[in-house]
Amino acid sequence: MFPSSTAIRVEHVTQRFRLIHERPDTLREVFAKRFKGKSSVHDFEALKDVSFEVHHGEMLGVVGVNGSGKSTLLKVVSGVYAPSAGKVEVNGRLASLLELGSGMHPELTGRENIILNGLLMGYSKKQMKAREQRIIDFADIGEFIDVPLKQYSSGMYARLAFSVATEVDPDILVVDEILSVGDANFAAKSFKRMMDFRDSGKTILFVTHSMQQVLQYCDRAILLEAGRLVIDGAPEEVIERYAPGTLASTSALASASEKYLASLRE
Repeated sequence: MFPSSTAIRVEHVTQRFRLIHERPDTLREVFAKRFKGKSSVHDFEALKDVSFEVHHGEMLGVVGVNGSGKSTLLKVVSGVYAPSAGKVEVNGRLASLLELGSGMHPELTGRENIILNGLLMGYSKKQMKAREQRIIDFADIGEFIDVPLKQYSSGMYARLAFSVATEVDPDILVVDEILSVGDANFAAKSFKRMMDFRDSGKTILFVTHSMQQVLQYCDRAILLEAGRLVIDGAPEEVIERYAPGTLASTSALASASEKYLASLRE
C-alpha cells in the first residue's frame, strides 16, 4: 500500500542501457560480426537496485560524482524512462527541471513555450494564459520572451524553465542542477521560491554538486556510487561520506548564504 505521507517511492529500480562501442558502416559488416561471434554491444546498468522514499513536504538532495546515476534517477522518477526493473510510484502532480533543452521547443518563442509546457502538464491554454504574466515577471528576460529559444543563453533558458515549472503549482518538483547556469541573484530568488514550496508542503527532489546547498536546504540526502545507493541519511552524514573533511567549511558557506537569503526576505 502507498501511504498518504509518501510523495515518491522508488522500489528496487534498475535502469539498463544498451551501449554500442563500434557502429558498422555497412550491412555486410553487421552480418560478418554476427557470423564471427564478435559483438560490440553490451548492457550498462546506470541504476542498480535503488530503493528510497520521499515524504510530502520533504526536500531530498541527490549527490554523487558524474556518471553515478543521478540524472538517470531523476528521469526515471519523472517518467522520461521506464525502469528496466523495479517500480516508481508518484503521489501528486510532478514538474521536472532536467537538462537544458528538455520540455522546450527551440523554434518556438518563450511565450509560446509557456503554453506548450502547460499543455504537456495537463493544463488548458486558458489556464496557462492566466499564469503567463506571472511567469514572465519572475523569469525577467525582457523582450526575449518573444524570441525563439534557440537564441537564448543557458541562463535565460534556466530562468524561463524554472518560472514555468514553479508557477504551475506542482505537488512535486524535480530539479537537476539547471539552476547552476543562472546568475547569483536569480539563483537566490529561485531557492527562496523552492523553500516557500517546501514550507507549503510541496516535495522537492534535487540533484546538485554543491554540498553547501545540500546542507542549507535539504532535509535528507542520498549518495549514489556507480548506480547504487550507498547511504541515505541526514545531510551532514552524507556529505561526510561523499566529501570527507569538508563539513566545517561547507557549514560556514551555508550560514553565510542563509544570511544573504534572509536579507532578501526583509
